[in-house]
Amino acid sequence: MTLPGRARNGPLPDTLYIMSTPERFRFDPRMQVCLLKSKIHRATITDGNLKYEGSLTIAADLMEKCGLIPYERILCSNMANGNRFETYAIPGDPGSGQIVLNGAAAFQGKRGDVLTIMSFANVPKHKVQHWKPRVIVLGKRNRIVKERGI
Repeated sequence: MTLPGRARNGPLPDTLYIMSTPERFRFDPRMQVCLLKSKIHRATITDGNLKYEGSLTIAADLMEKCGLIPYERILCSNMANGNRFETYAIPGDPGSGQIVLNGAAAFQGKRGDVLTIMSFANVPKHKVQHWKPRVIVLGKRNRIVKERGI
C-alpha cells in the first residue's frame, strides 16, 4: 500500500515524519500527556445495585484522599475476573468503606472482588517530569494502609 504523497519506497512526507518523531515535540508547549491522576488499589466491592442508574459508589473519605471528584470518569479493573470497565464515581458515606457497583457496572463484579480504580488527567508536557499521582492502597474493610503522592 502506498501512502498519499509518497513514492513507493521513498521518504515519508514531512507531516508524517514529524508525527512519528517524538524528539520534535520535546519543546512544544501545547503538547499534553495523559497520566494517572488518582488510584485506589485493592478496593473490595461491598455491594451491587442493579436498579441504580449507573456509576461506582466510593466512600467520600477515600475519594477525597486520592483526589477523585464526584462524577469524575474512572477506569476500573477487577482483579478477580480481569474485567475492565469505565464509569463515573459518586461519593458514598464517609468512613463506611463503601465500594458499590451500580447499574450495568454491577455485572462487572461481585461482593468480595478486588478492584483497582483509576482516573487520568491531561498534563502539560513541561509538568510531566515532576508529576506524582495520588495513590491509596486499601486493606481489610477498605481502610487505607498505604499512601503515595499525597
